[in-house]
Amino acid sequence: MIRYSVKVKGIVQGVGFRPFVFRLAKSLSLCGFVRNTSEGVYIEIEGGNDDCEAFITKLKTNPPPLAHLEMVNLTKIPLAGEHDFLILSSDAGIRNTLISPDIGICDDCAADIAMKGNRRYRYAFTNCTNCGPRFTILKDIPYDRQNTTMADFPLCTDCREEYENPYDRRFHAQPNACHVCGPQLSFYQDGEIDSQDPYELFDRSIGLGQIVALKGIGGFHLACDAKNEEAVNRLRNKKLRYDKPFAVMMRDVETVQKYCELDDIEKEALSSSEKPIVLLKKKKDCLIAQSTTLSNTRLGVMLPYTPLHCLLMQEHEAIIMTSGNLSDCPMIFNDEEAFSKLFHVADAILAHNRQIFRRMDDSVCIIINEKTHMIRRARGYVPQPLYLCENNGVILAMGAQQKNTFCLAKGENAFLSGHIGDLDNEDTSKCLESEIESFIRIFDAEPEAIACDMHPDYVSTRYASRYRGKLPIFEIQHHHAHFASVLAEHQLREENAIGLIFDGTGYGTDGCIWGGESLFGNIKESTRTGHLLYFPLFSSEAAIREPWRIAIAVTDMAVGRETALSLFPDYINEAKILLQAGEKELNSPLTSSMGRLFDAVAALIGVRMHTTYEGQAAIELQQIMDESAKGSYHFQLTRENNSIIFDWRPLIREIISDLKSGIHKGTISLRFHRAVLELITSVAVSVQSKTTCGIVALSGGVFQNDFLLKNVVPKLEEKGFVVYLNERIPTNDGGISFGQAAAASYRMR
Repeated sequence: MIRYSVKVKGIVQGVGFRPFVFRLAKSLSLCGFVRNTSEGVYIEIEGGNDDCEAFITKLKTNPPPLAHLEMVNLTKIPLAGEHDFLILSSDAGIRNTLISPDIGICDDCAADIAMKGNRRYRYAFTNCTNCGPRFTILKDIPYDRQNTTMADFPLCTDCREEYENPYDRRFHAQPNACHVCGPQLSFYQDGEIDSQDPYELFDRSIGLGQIVALKGIGGFHLACDAKNEEAVNRLRNKKLRYDKPFAVMMRDVETVQKYCELDDIEKEALSSSEKPIVLLKKKKDCLIAQSTTLSNTRLGVMLPYTPLHCLLMQEHEAIIMTSGNLSDCPMIFNDEEAFSKLFHVADAILAHNRQIFRRMDDSVCIIINEKTHMIRRARGYVPQPLYLCENNGVILAMGAQQKNTFCLAKGENAFLSGHIGDLDNEDTSKCLESEIESFIRIFDAEPEAIACDMHPDYVSTRYASRYRGKLPIFEIQHHHAHFASVLAEHQLREENAIGLIFDGTGYGTDGCIWGGESLFGNIKESTRTGHLLYFPLFSSEAAIREPWRIAIAVTDMAVGRETALSLFPDYINEAKILLQAGEKELNSPLTSSMGRLFDAVAALIGVRMHTTYEGQAAIELQQIMDESAKGSYHFQLTRENNSIIFDWRPLIREIISDLKSGIHKGTISLRFHRAVLELITSVAVSVQSKTTCGIVALSGGVFQNDFLLKNVVPKLEEKGFVVYLNERIPTNDGGISFGQAAAASYRMR
């Protein structure tokens, strides 16, 4: 006989781990106990040596599907002489446990709500240990019912029996509930509750072309019929979201295949337990309302991920499911705010009385070259930690100004927050502060160092300044943070790499706005080896919203003032003033941004003169591309002060020549994109000639462009490079905080 204590760390709470341990121990006739702790799960087993060894092997190799074991620590201890195996109540202590994200509905629960005669038939809050809300209802750890918003719903006799039965799949499923004891739906019209069947009322509203605000798992969505052009346009006007595409929820995979191209990997991503929005190519005969995506050829699609969604989608193939907010504001997640604001947008509200403790947006990804690339990492993934190798302190990394996330790194676990948003908005800034406080409390991780962007005016940087004089503050240059995020994600610890970081805006060490950068270095530090030729941003921030201002600047530099003005007759008077201001360096900061060059080309060829959301001009430039066309434009590489300058002026001259020759915009777009691909390989080869380095890391929002993503890796691999991109974290500014944390960690060592 032998007895072991077993400490298990990882995501092992709220995922059916204790009943799994109980059943495994019983099957092997072992005695002892299992309980949750604030570090994970603690087990003691006693029995024959072979049986104990079999227990440990099966524990490690065949845990429950949602469990994620990070450490199993085994210690031999004295025999206790017990005669049974028990599940004990949770133990409090130091707080090092990991928490499961919210998990999409499992097949068993989907069957329960669809089966007449089942006591959970058509119950919108059905769940078990394999699915349901987790992080959005969690107030504190350990993850027990009294520490969640389900504490408001005492279990009925039947639910308690399930909850206390180790052989039931709802054993200690903290959100467990039913029609009798659990949360309930309510449908509101004209501010008043309607006592009729909420599902029928929802169906009727959608059928009438109305907008319904729907309370989900991490906040409110705005829903309408995705095939009703009038309804979708009305939603755009009400929400003040004039151009940005909407996401669509579709009933099932078969429905998705009616409207979109869908390969096996995309199908797997859609159907996964995380249930993200996946950006899919629309079929040519797609009957989804054109105003859902406007000119965009991709459609953001998700499957129902809660029982409520499954029940609502029974009568509908496709419903717009967009964040419940006004444009640029955070998604609304509490009832009071919803009822005060959403009736200005929606005709009705379908709510429920289970509190959402924290906001959580939908995750978004795209599949390119059979690899998943996260665009927004939130529901389904947060707060599952990312691995930060050899970090041994606690670092709070504040992220960027746009698409903000923060990262709380505690030891080798880096907890990347959900999508916070653009910090220009005051409500979003408040959300950042409250979520940071919540993470620090839940993960018991008092920061020992702060990492932030170098930009002095970022809200996130100003937040970091609160710690000045109290803790070390590491200011990480924006593009190095992008670079470090790729290297750290792929655990390239000490290796040097060539970094090509292309995005819209990042504060540079010379005070200019960077965004088309070549770097060389490692996670800790890098040097700038090259950049896009600087050009002025006339009227600074206004140029981002009005790309014609950028186009005027680059054409003036490429072909001279007279020709530049002739290309923009509608803006000639204002352009003259801007050019004069630029000569005097008035409100005309210099930039090396590749994102802004995309904007300039889009405006130059008449694709987009004004934008309503970030990246719009570049996205629409790609959408018009004719991939069957031939030819390419070219950047010129020159050297200046030992740095490679990516001179775009020859490219602009070629574009203007093609425009005057009547070449189609789709051909011009393709030739420009090919020029960017050629630039990437040429710069990589040039830097390699000086460094002998064969590793390339690509990051920044420009690499969300699916044409570049699809083609850049094979082109670099043809030259013998090993290529890395962001996959599990966003390549846009949503991944900046992880890179900041990684860089700060290495600088602290």
